[in-house]
Amino acid sequence: MSATITSGHPAVPKPIAALATGLATLALGVGFNGPYAALVAIYDYPDILRRPAAEALTRFAEGGATLILTWHAFALTALALVPVALALAAVRGRMWRRPGLALSLALTGALAGVVQAIGLWRWVFVVPGLAQAHAAPDATEATRAGAEAAFDILNLYGGVAIGEHLGQWLTVGFLISLAALAWSERRRFVGVTAGLAAIAIGFGTGEGLALALGANGAVFSLGTIAGYLLLTLTLIGEGASLLTTPTFATDRAAT
Repeated sequence: MSATITSGHPAVPKPIAALATGLATLALGVGFNGPYAALVAIYDYPDILRRPAAEALTRFAEGGATLILTWHAFALTALALVPVALALAAVRGRMWRRPGLALSLALTGALAGVVQAIGLWRWVFVVPGLAQAHAAPDATEATRAGAEAAFDILNLYGGVAIGEHLGQWLTVGFLISLAALAWSERRRFVGVTAGLAAIAIGFGTGEGLALALGANGAVFSLGTIAGYLLLTLTLIGEGASLLTTPTFATDRAAT
């Protein structure tokens, strides 16, 4: 069946899909800040990532189950970007209006969610064992040194290379696609915040490269922090737009 398009493009009842996507996008925009704030409070995240492995493992062991579950919640919020990105690509008739941008939005957003969740889940399924071995009363110096070396390798590859560097570049692709779609739909707030977030997060990826080159990457971390704050505003703006902007007959794709 095909969409009905009438002259004057009258407003029609908002589809359930648009309402659900709007609520989910708003929830993600607000929700991922919860576990992040908790990690800042109880684990000194993200500063702890650049401190000696012995300190990070000791603090982790002291955090116990609460810290592990907080990391698990953080990973789940990253994974939640997968269905949200797929839904955002489908609303507003984007798949037939702007198929290239819609597919880019879906693909980069879904991959970003999966990659970042994989990076974060190291704190749930691998780091606890290293922390326990490091903190054991009968642990030898060799055991502690081995746990610290394993933690450093895991953090650099699973964290910096996969979760941060690759995950952030995929997030940049998602934001660029969303910015272009929003701009074409004359929604300037989302277009501007998404574009600025993409620039800031892209700049932030320089931290991992700086570390690999033995340089101080602190300035790049500021870009990452600013970028994810702008991502929060972008998701909130996109979700609010889906809930409040009238839907017109021309917004309905042929099915």
